Amino acid sequence: MFKNLRIALVLLVICGIGYPLLMTGIAQAVMPAKADGSLIEKDGKVIGSELIGQTFKDPSYFTGRVSSIENNAAGSGSGNYAPSNADMIERTKKDIAAFLKANPDVKKSDIPADLLTNSGSGLDPHISPMAAEIQIPRISKLRNLDENELKDLIKKHTEGRQFGLFGEPRVNVLELNMELGQKK
Repeated sequence: MFKNLRIALVLLVICGIGYPLLMTGIAQAVMPAKADGSLIEKDGKVIGSELIGQTFKDPSYFTGRVSSIENNAAGSGSGNYAPSNADMIERTKKDIAAFLKANPDVKKSDIPADLLTNSGSGLDPHISPMAAEIQIPRISKLRNLDENELKDLIKKHTEGRQFGLFGEPRVNVLELNMELGQKK
């Protein structure tokens, strides 16, 4: 009996304390910015993370993906509703109406799906380049900026496929809006 208890305690120390400390130490040594959460700072103040989306309510900024959890990293995950779920249908209808009201030049059928759907975690900070570009007319009018200037800004902040192979091109909304905010 004591032998089993000793083995359990040794494994607890190795697997529960030693291994996590070793991995944290290696991560801090090899890639400290990522190990600390890929934080984005402005004027010495943390304003967000490259990995967690934020909600932008000001219509003169680009909007990101829908988040049923309000981009709260403590509760990662989203409602896994079927397309036929009544709550999902109602939320989607409201989101479409709100988007069309803010973007009157856009047709309902042209709204990219990533502006109306959660990501798997509910925290995704990225949208597709098309989801950013469809917002250009609204932002151009509200900020009195040339549409081509906004297109160039989107291109500048578009990340390609990971390793040139995985995923789709994407735009980090926080980083895009940070640079947009400097153009006031």
